[in-house]
Amino acid sequence: MKRWAWIVAGLYVVILAALTVPAIMLAFAPRASWKDAGEVFVGWPYWLWLLVMMTSQYALLSVPVRVASRRPITRGSLWPTLLAGGLMMGGLAAGAAGCVYEFFFRDQGKGHWIGWVAVALGGLTWSLWLLAFFRMSKRLDASDVISRQCRALLKGSILELLIAVPTHIVARSRDYCCAGFMTFIGLTMGVSVMFFSFGPAVFFLYLERWKRLHPEQQRG
Repeated sequence: MKRWAWIVAGLYVVILAALTVPAIMLAFAPRASWKDAGEVFVGWPYWLWLLVMMTSQYALLSVPVRVASRRPITRGSLWPTLLAGGLMMGGLAAGAAGCVYEFFFRDQGKGHWIGWVAVALGGLTWSLWLLAFFRMSKRLDASDVISRQCRALLKGSILELLIAVPTHIVARSRDYCCAGFMTFIGLTMGVSVMFFSFGPAVFFLYLERWKRLHPEQQRG
C-alpha cells in the first residue's frame, strides 16, 4: 500500500514538473522565452517547493494507506495529514495575499513588508485550519476527515484562483517586466493545491485496479 502511495505522490510531482515550463510561458508570454522558463529547473527554491509538495502529498495519503491496509488509525498517525492540510491552506492564503498586494501596489518596490505579511498570514491560516481539522478528527472517522479535508482544500484552491486569475490578467496588462510575479505564485499555489486535493481519490483508483489484478493478495 505504501508503494502505491509513493507512486501517487511521485505522479503528482511529475505532473507539477511537466506543467512548469508551459505554465510559465502561458503566464509570462511574450515576455518569457523557452530558455528563461527552462532555467527555473536549476534553482534550489523550485526543487524545495517540489519536495515540500511531494512530502505533503504523501502525508495526506498516510491515512488512506492505513485504511486500505486495515491498520488501526491512532491520534498520532493523523497528525501528518492534519499538518499537511493546514500547510496547504496556509500556502493558499499567502498566495492570495501576494496577488492582492500586486493588484493594488504594482511593482513599486515600496512594499518589502508584504513578504512578512504573507508569511504571517500563511502561518496564522495554517494554525487555524490545523485546529479546525483537529477538532474535526475528534468527532469523525478518519476516512471522513480525509474526505472533508480534501473538499476544503479543493474549495480553498478554487477561491484562491478566483483571486489569482483576475489579478494576474490585470498584472499582465501593465507595462513592467515579469508580468506579475506574485500573481504567478498565487496561480501556482492554487493549481498545485487543486491537484493535491485529488491525491486520495487517485490512490484509491490505483488500489481498486490492483485488487482486480491481484484478488488473492488483497490481504497483503
